[in-house]
Amino acid sequence: MSWKEKLGLVHIYTGNGKGKTTAAFGLAVRMLGSGGKVIILQFMKAGNVYGEQKKIAECGAVIESLGLPKFVHGKPEPDDIEAAKKALKRAKELVSSGEWDMVILDELCVALGFGMLDIEEVKELIRSKAPHTELVLTGRYCPEELFELADYVTEMREVKHPYMKGVLARRGVEF
Repeated sequence: MSWKEKLGLVHIYTGNGKGKTTAAFGLAVRMLGSGGKVIILQFMKAGNVYGEQKKIAECGAVIESLGLPKFVHGKPEPDDIEAAKKALKRAKELVSSGEWDMVILDELCVALGFGMLDIEEVKELIRSKAPHTELVLTGRYCPEELFELADYVTEMREVKHPYMKGVLARRGVEF
């Protein structure tokens, strides 16, 4: 049995602490270094904004950022919901295709938390993944009912963060 035949688990990185996307991208680098094929689909992030987007592509991952170039605060607007639904449709194609050794759905949990996606559709997406595909979901607000479908659940807990002292997000660290 090859190492790729041992893949196929589901990971969730959630919680209010820093490091969810960072952990997922670290896992992507590990997969790429082992010869695997990785695609990252970003739900709440626009392209060419975040430091990790260019470098992970240079490492060999495919990255698609389907978020809008604005933040969602409070109630999402119709275009936010439309973008999230478009990303979910694309995610379903990627997860079930069997083409990828790892699929990372970055910030999918945030889209769920803001009510932009239907949890039953996300559950079906998880259940429909190709058997060997390692699936990674990231983002705050992950509904606990998804934990039942996951093999790994890691909650990042915020203990201390510079923004508590008024330090804004810094290029190269938070974005």
